[in-house]
Amino acid sequence: MDATHYTFLILIITIALFIWDKLRADYVALASMTALVLGGILTPSQALKGFGDTTVVMIAALFVVGEGLSRTGVTAYISRQIINIAGTQTLRVVIVLMAGTALLSAFMSNTGTVATLLPAVIAIAWSIDSYPSKMLLPLAFAANAGGLLTLTGTPPNIVVSETLVNAGFDSFDFFEYSWIGLPLLIVTIAYMAWFGQKLLPVSKSGDRPEDLNASLYGISESFGLSGKLFLASITPDSLLAGKTLAEAGLGKTYMVTVLGVEENQHTRSEAGHSRQRRLRQFIHQLEHTTSQKLPVASTAVEPNTMLILKGSSTAVKKASEELYFDYQEIDLDPAVLSKLLISADVGLAEVLITPRSSYQGITVQESNLLGKFGVQVMSIRRGDALVTRRNTKLKFGDALLVRGYWTSIDLLRSERRNFTVIGSPDELSRQVVEMNWRGMVAVLCLLGMVVLMVSKVIPPVMAVLVAALVMVLAGCLNMNQAYRSIGWQSVVLIAAMIPMSSALALTGGAELIARYMVDTIGALGPLALLAGVYILTAGFSQVLSNTATTVLVAPIVLQAALVSDISPYPLLMMVAVGASAAFLTPISSTTNLMVLTPGGYRFNDYLKAGFPLMVLFLLVSLVIIPLVWPV
Repeated sequence: MDATHYTFLILIITIALFIWDKLRADYVALASMTALVLGGILTPSQALKGFGDTTVVMIAALFVVGEGLSRTGVTAYISRQIINIAGTQTLRVVIVLMAGTALLSAFMSNTGTVATLLPAVIAIAWSIDSYPSKMLLPLAFAANAGGLLTLTGTPPNIVVSETLVNAGFDSFDFFEYSWIGLPLLIVTIAYMAWFGQKLLPVSKSGDRPEDLNASLYGISESFGLSGKLFLASITPDSLLAGKTLAEAGLGKTYMVTVLGVEENQHTRSEAGHSRQRRLRQFIHQLEHTTSQKLPVASTAVEPNTMLILKGSSTAVKKASEELYFDYQEIDLDPAVLSKLLISADVGLAEVLITPRSSYQGITVQESNLLGKFGVQVMSIRRGDALVTRRNTKLKFGDALLVRGYWTSIDLLRSERRNFTVIGSPDELSRQVVEMNWRGMVAVLCLLGMVVLMVSKVIPPVMAVLVAALVMVLAGCLNMNQAYRSIGWQSVVLIAAMIPMSSALALTGGAELIARYMVDTIGALGPLALLAGVYILTAGFSQVLSNTATTVLVAPIVLQAALVSDISPYPLLMMVAVGASAAFLTPISSTTNLMVLTPGGYRFNDYLKAGFPLMVLFLLVSLVIIPLVWPV
């Protein structure tokens, strides 16, 4: 068997295994890559080149950029704005989401757009009682269609324009693609919103993200926070005024935890008639805060401040009587409670003591978790009962409710020998809708990345890497979080499928098929040739990268136009359209791949939803392209 036939055989087996869907897609891709090496089609260095490909590196870096936007509350903010605009009706959400995705995709990479919006779309789907599987494929398809709006919207557009320039023709203008791109986008949105939704599966892949308010309510119930949160007003005559928290000794003497220190505009003389005013002021401050500072031993308690206390009513009453401060119980609804305990900077986590923990047999005070890890221990639960922190020695299985900066909680999670962090603190942190300075840095990084990509000052992959590095440097996320954010299954799948493109190019297989289809169908007339070009390009785009497909097909199509004595512009525009019509398989585009796992899709889901859309693309293009670019 010669090299060309062997490559076709491996390609057919690979596609068949993808359709069979009994093996993981990344495993199939790695097996395909290995078979090409064992068959002598590629050398090991050629096969492994995909793992260093700029596209693969860029995708990995884009996951980090997306995580930075998510952890700083930007994606939660975007989700909130989309819901505010579209409401909770699925149809309106899909329309607004796809339109916004396409607009972003027109000016930044399709992959970058999907990576940026992916966490927000998942959150939106759950928040309107839908499923990610109903939103993520429309997201990917909108990104593909949006790439047809501008010259830099997708790499195939650039390849097509460069093909014209190299042959001595004028390039397509920057927005010239919109003549066909905008109608196709409208068709895509209409199809996915009204008809495509019926073809999408109801897939319950993964767990529903924890709702912030519901999670806080559950934590409050489990750790007995109800009735144990108080607002203390510190006046100049209080014994706490002017002291640090270490000097005050509220934790050591009274077993009362200070959760926060807030400014108080009221005085003790007003205490008899201003408790409700103080509470309203406090809630107002919570609702408008963009950050929180975790109290530490050196935090000063100034006169006319408010302390947020956690402790038993007996302990707080005793402290009030001995230290002379006025207090009131805080009975908050879950939404306000979440603002009190969690922010973009500060979070909560449930921590279990492990069997081999070195913290067994010592008290919380002796453990010095605040000093070592920067976290406060708010409550201890042992089995079905709460236990006091005073003189209680920690045991295996004890559940600690801790509060600290998100970075401190992440540090605590790394102590796997001693602690197991349960629940989903990462999911909780992503739901905090606060645009603090880190959020602004993340947005600026995204905008800077887009500008660098559009202006071509540096290569796109470097623009993404710069954005990711600046986000880490600015504290939008740390390196551990960055590595955890990368969708390694998608990265490996893409890297392992790139060698198939190389094999088809090296053996001449792709060119062989392309020439045959153009020569035979082209004899039937210009419209038939346009349809043939679309089928050829779109067909290859289902199994190869659309960029590689365009590189192979565009020169052949240009030559066919010159031989047939017809304008190359409509044919090459059809190449661009076909390259963007990558809807039938998860491997047809990186955007399709990125939604595969989080959407819980199977191979056939792409086929069912994508085939009618591919037909619509062909029909609309056959009408519009000859009108705008006469044959």
